[in-house]
Amino acid sequence: MTRSEALDKASSGGPVSVAEGVRLLREAPLFELGRAADAVRRRLHPDGVVTYIVDRNINYTNVCSCGCSFCAFYRKKDAPGAYVLSEEELSAKIVDTIAAGGVRVLLQGGLHPDWGIGEAVRLVRAVKRHPILLHGFSPPEVWHFARQSKITIGEVIARLSDAGLDSIPGGGAEILDDEVRRRISPEKIGWEQWAAVMREAHRQGLRSSATMMFGSVETPEAIVAHLLRVRALQEETGGFTAFIPWVFQPGNTELSRDPRFGEASATGFGHAVGYLRVLALSRILLPNVPTVQVSWVTMGAKVAQIGLFFGADDFGSTMMEENVVASAGVSFRMSGDEIVATIRDAGFTAAKRRT
Repeated sequence: MTRSEALDKASSGGPVSVAEGVRLLREAPLFELGRAADAVRRRLHPDGVVTYIVDRNINYTNVCSCGCSFCAFYRKKDAPGAYVLSEEELSAKIVDTIAAGGVRVLLQGGLHPDWGIGEAVRLVRAVKRHPILLHGFSPPEVWHFARQSKITIGEVIARLSDAGLDSIPGGGAEILDDEVRRRISPEKIGWEQWAAVMREAHRQGLRSSATMMFGSVETPEAIVAHLLRVRALQEETGGFTAFIPWVFQPGNTELSRDPRFGEASATGFGHAVGYLRVLALSRILLPNVPTVQVSWVTMGAKVAQIGLFFGADDFGSTMMEENVVASAGVSFRMSGDEIVATIRDAGFTAAKRRT
């Protein structure tokens, strides 16, 4: 099969092997890959609309027992700078978000060693005292609450849902490959556990996003395997609403000081062209996930704008607050008006969404 035939097969929704996906990721000419991804986007979204949301990312604590080497945000429980938001602080942030036109809160935090399902439910109820949607608790957090409280992940999800949780973010996925995970986050759940949380959430009627952090120490094979695992789970449950690939930000991280990272990243995809290749392949290999989102938070407005021609149909959030990526020294900022202008300048119609 020629490279062109392989690209045609993949972009038409046909089955793709890891080897075929890797060949496209490595060898397909950039603009051919982009055109194929754009064709998939236009097939799924023929109206030329690019969506975005006004919301706030609230990190309720930076205390985390995981200690991932790629994370500059976490602190040990007794370390300087460790914090847990009070309900009063949380409420003030939500009131501010609503006043600015925000419709949703993205609530995530570290794996606090003292926290179980009771603390999580209390947080959900505190948020839902306000008229706002709650997108919260990534799979590692759900798994952590279950382990701390000695209950099943099904019970955790049911109690969070009963308290008012509306949907689950796809964080903690990093790369869905346990060899990579052992290198960058050995204390975090494995990829099958991540998938198990998503499977159960979808079974209970909660929808979720899925993410991928790349550009650290993973191989092209691991990137493609990640995409195909998300695709397979979506075929099973249909519960993913969006996929968001984003590039690892090395600033202030333990991983950036590992000499093995320098060797791996030198030939990786942690740059603008690499990002566009992965973004396009994501759109091509995930025909059953409705939306692919750009990451202006890590790549900036201009690269994100180009991403709209590489398969993406969503510009993400205004991110009224962002702490995790900022901890790595990256501080891109965009207002709602700037997002709308960027979308329109690319020739698309901007539409504000709720979820």
